[in-house]
Amino acid sequence: MVTGFCSITPPCRATSFNRNLEYSAYFLHLPCQTNMSTASKDNSTTADPYFQSLFADRIGGANYGKDTEIYKFEKIKRAKRKALTDHPDRVLLDFGIGENDAMADKSIRDLMAQEVNQPENRGYADNGVAEFKQAAARFMKRRFGVQLDADTQINHCIGSKPAYAMLPACFINPGDMTLITVPGYPVAATHTRYYGGEVFNLPLQAENNFMPDLDAVPDDIYRRTKILVLNYPNSPTGKTATADFYAKVVALAKEKQFVVVQDAAHIMLTFDGEPLSFLQTPGAIDVGVEVHSMSKGYDMIGWRMGFVCGHPKIVSAFADVKDNSDSGQFIATQKAAAAALDDDSIPDQVNKKYRRRLEKLVNTLNECGFECEVPGGTYFLYAKSPVGSQAGKSFAAAEDATRYLIEEFGIVTVPWDNAGAFLRFSVTYVAPTEADEDALMEETKRRLGDAGLTW
Repeated sequence: MVTGFCSITPPCRATSFNRNLEYSAYFLHLPCQTNMSTASKDNSTTADPYFQSLFADRIGGANYGKDTEIYKFEKIKRAKRKALTDHPDRVLLDFGIGENDAMADKSIRDLMAQEVNQPENRGYADNGVAEFKQAAARFMKRRFGVQLDADTQINHCIGSKPAYAMLPACFINPGDMTLITVPGYPVAATHTRYYGGEVFNLPLQAENNFMPDLDAVPDDIYRRTKILVLNYPNSPTGKTATADFYAKVVALAKEKQFVVVQDAAHIMLTFDGEPLSFLQTPGAIDVGVEVHSMSKGYDMIGWRMGFVCGHPKIVSAFADVKDNSDSGQFIATQKAAAAALDDDSIPDQVNKKYRRRLEKLVNTLNECGFECEVPGGTYFLYAKSPVGSQAGKSFAAAEDATRYLIEEFGIVTVPWDNAGAFLRFSVTYVAPTEADEDALMEETKRRLGDAGLTW
């Protein structure tokens, strides 16, 4: 059985659901009403501004703002609006939300409240304060046995997203190549193209156990490759890397002479063993960096804190680009994040909660035609998309199945069609108690039973 992979078993039976108003409020995730018009923008009646031709080619050039293509998440928003309009009394069961549902731990919020009022925290942080770097070094040593110099091998970032935007600036010239796994986080690929580079996609397919086939990359691609971007535990597949895989990556990086950037955003949400850092691999620090985030494992989504760690020269290059891009995260935020890194009970509790929810979701989906296992990591379950329904519906792609489930049954998932047709279920729904989690699972089972999905 492939971890996090889903196929078919007999359909589930319908069960009852208590539709009281309080419960409805827990699960109703209303889409934002701004910037979500269902109509395409009509540019035909408005004259272009004089600077229309000045937009850079990297964002569309003279055609910037005129693209009428509707992207995946906009389609989901529209389907949610239609579901709410057509069924105003039906609660949306939203498994599409990709961010933690809880606030940061109270101890961290209390410390933040104190640090906000300290005058020494009022200024620019530039490339970070010593307290956070030192806490990150302690964290890496304590959790992974990785010894890092806080001054030269760690630098903070305002969340991990800017790091993936800045690291290509350190290496990519026109014609250079970035290897990146798909499906996956596209920021490094986008910024590679911004600098005139090219992107080579490494599909994560079920037949390869959702690992990239590095042996299939042509030599002429490797000759141009500057960066390999990995992401384990992987979003959205839930696959975790092994020590053997990382050892192969290190050897390949040295042979082909490229830099490795490992996205460890979900590392504290590892369920199939102890969390594994790329930097634990012998020689890994010689070939790359790992990017950590305070968001997923610490319930600090909106705080925007993370760090880049690894080879001192790569960290230095990142810091130089960053120094010309931002003036650092608010010092009070860095100090609060440092305290979170020093408290292992926080990510352990977050891990426990999402593991429990994934186990419940797996049991529910297995009763409804899917065949699932708890993923190795992340709070996502990557499920093979149905191809139709017993009522005669046919789905050519995962997007079609998603729209059907949202509009007809009020079940929100995120489709992925990059490497096969899959649905991503997230267990970051809002449910204050375990009883609320159980009620949501029962209603999900009832609706999926009514949907009569086929594979």
